[in-house]
Amino acid sequence: MSSIDLPVHESLHIGPIRIPNRVILAPMSGVSDLPFRRLAQRFGAGLVVSEMVASRQMLLDTKQSKQRMRFDRDAGPVCIQLAGTEPDIMADAARLSADRGADIIDINFGCPAKKIVRKASGSALMRDVPLATEIMKAVIGAVDVPVTVKMRTGWDAASRNAPELAKIAESLGAQMITVHGRTRCQFYTGVADWEFIAAVKDAVSVRLVANGDIRSIDDAYGCLRSSGADAVMIGRAAQGKPWFPGDVAHHFQTGQQRPEPDVAQRWAILREHLDEMFSLYGVSTGIRNARKHVGWYLTGLPGAAEFRNVINNTLDPAVVTAEISRFRDLSLETA
Repeated sequence: MSSIDLPVHESLHIGPIRIPNRVILAPMSGVSDLPFRRLAQRFGAGLVVSEMVASRQMLLDTKQSKQRMRFDRDAGPVCIQLAGTEPDIMADAARLSADRGADIIDINFGCPAKKIVRKASGSALMRDVPLATEIMKAVIGAVDVPVTVKMRTGWDAASRNAPELAKIAESLGAQMITVHGRTRCQFYTGVADWEFIAAVKDAVSVRLVANGDIRSIDDAYGCLRSSGADAVMIGRAAQGKPWFPGDVAHHFQTGQQRPEPDVAQRWAILREHLDEMFSLYGVSTGIRNARKHVGWYLTGLPGAAEFRNVINNTLDPAVVTAEISRFRDLSLETA
């Protein structure tokens, strides 16, 4: 790990909104809900982005959109990510988000999921630049808060048009661009192309955030060197490690590495996370939604497979609580 020429120790501004550091937690559907974002923010992530919210579902006020829109007003800047294909609906959803307290609106042109692409949303819009342009124009024109855009490098290797789309976004008034260093057709395979992100950086003067394959503090510095980006966005590497974005931010600001949570601390964080999920979703849905998090948290711990098997076959919170205590004690004995 070493310093680089970029001022990584400084705060970041998105329009008038001050972000305390240059590490952002990525929006991840089914993962970065309110309990997860709370933890990542408490451990030091500079900005946490909501799960992707379907704009039409938001206007219909569905249960899922309500849950995805929940945030802590006093915890830091609030960024809501919107997805959709209809400019007017996206604009209405942006207004509603701002009215409910969003400080920043992020437009999703990056989600590679098949069910999203089938609706011509997410990264599919990188194949329809005129429609993507109309969406950005409508959203930016609808709100006074900063609007940002998240995209991939392109649809496929033959059409890596992120520099073009980023230039259009900037010309329309977007305040920041985030680029995941893969095409849509790569999904999460291969290697994120940080050097291509540099071409996007060269195309715009607004803040640029690099995303993809940042699994360590060394990776974060390497990504910034290769891309020239102003900040990093961390997604999958924070799964089961909500402290990791904060670890990177801490190193950016101090040059010092924080110690990893020990076994007892990891169990305590997991317990807190589960309690928050039960509170948000109710017990049965909370347990179902928590199963993937449990698997991530316990990777490499003694008894992890057995504990996951218990959680995957119960909806009884008393059983979950008892098993947490039992396996925590087992882990501590064998650590």
